[in-house]
Amino acid sequence: MFKRWATLTLAWLLAQGTALADGILVIAHAGVPKTDLATLQRIYTGKVIEINTLGVVPLNAPPGHPTRTRFLRDFLHQDEEKYTGYWTVRRYIGKGTPPQEVASPAEMIAAVQSTPGAIGYIHDSDWKPGLNVLFRQ
Repeated sequence: MFKRWATLTLAWLLAQGTALADGILVIAHAGVPKTDLATLQRIYTGKVIEINTLGVVPLNAPPGHPTRTRFLRDFLHQDEEKYTGYWTVRRYIGKGTPPQEVASPAEMIAAVQSTPGAIGYIHDSDWKPGLNVLFRQ
């Protein structure tokens, strides 16, 4: 009886650990300094274009991608419709263009590592050693 209970408890704990580890990492080029959440939000809404004189290059996953959906919700407190609408208006009034989109986590990592000032996000399961992680959520 104890052995069965221990096995069930261990399985439950492992499942909880997997669920807790499921998150989003905001990554940046090695030259991008650490920043706060408010600045990150302003970068992704086009209100901040440089940090300490370094031009920033925000990157997005494509619309509908689960990682983008989580990033918008957890970091920008928006949904896809609100975010797309925001950028439609900003572009129309001449206040900038939305962040460039990349097709996959591998492309996001490659673009961030090779582009000075680049900032992007990935699912934590795509993390690789050597990435400059600004935020975990």
